[in-house]
Amino acid sequence: MTANDLRELLRTTAAEGSDAVDLAEDALADRIRRRRIRTRRFAVGGVALTATAVIAAPMLAVRLSGGHPPAATTPPAPAATRLVGIGHAAIAVPKQWATNQLRCGTPQKDTVIIDAGPQNLCETPYPDGVESVYLASRTRIDFQADETFQIDGVRAERQRTRCTGDNRVTVCSGTVFIPSLNASFRAESSASPGEVDRILARIMIVPNKVGVPEPLFSESNPAARFGEQYTDRLTALGLKPDIQTGKSPGSIPGNILAVSPSPGTMLTPGATVTVTVVAQP
Repeated sequence: MTANDLRELLRTTAAEGSDAVDLAEDALADRIRRRRIRTRRFAVGGVALTATAVIAAPMLAVRLSGGHPPAATTPPAPAATRLVGIGHAAIAVPKQWATNQLRCGTPQKDTVIIDAGPQNLCETPYPDGVESVYLASRTRIDFQADETFQIDGVRAERQRTRCTGDNRVTVCSGTVFIPSLNASFRAESSASPGEVDRILARIMIVPNKVGVPEPLFSESNPAARFGEQYTDRLTALGLKPDIQTGKSPGSIPGNILAVSPSPGTMLTPGATVTVTVVAQP
């Protein structure tokens, strides 16, 4: 009803007496009530449509990505999580997860694995229902990129989740590698392949934080485990190395004994990392 309609109605009813006025007021109230009902219905319908779109979009993304969501549609991590990472690449893991809980290289409970050191690769059974994520400044020799996608605008490569095992336990694993940051995340689960995808979906790029890298070691480049090369890596990441010395009988001088804060810890650029190396004799 327009303003002109309302004025015309009031002029007519005024001429007809108070009973007509009452009738007109009732008609007007009824029309306003019907309009409010239509408005509420439209608003509710709009909310329902929006919710449907929000739910359908990630489902479509999962189908298009071959079973695991791309990081561009990363779901929010649970509240009780902590970030671990290498450089500006990080992953959110539950706070209760341990670090380097391994036996002969096999995770014994839900854990983050970084700078675990040499492992005695004995025959240790893989427990059922255990999840882990392994962080490294390199890729595994057996890594093969099945697809590429974007994590916060940064190109990443994904090796699809694969499962192996026997009648006792099946272990599923998948890897994401970020070439420009030289950061690798390998998730494993003896619970289900879906858990691997959910773990890897929480990788993110954190420009205002930097993860303490692990000291590298390999037979072809044993010096990479030494303090001098490691401090160069810290400096390149924007961290400030502080070299301390300690005694370790039988160890090679300059070899790294400890790093604090521990590798994987996310720090503000410019923060100090204490590196303890074997003292010269």
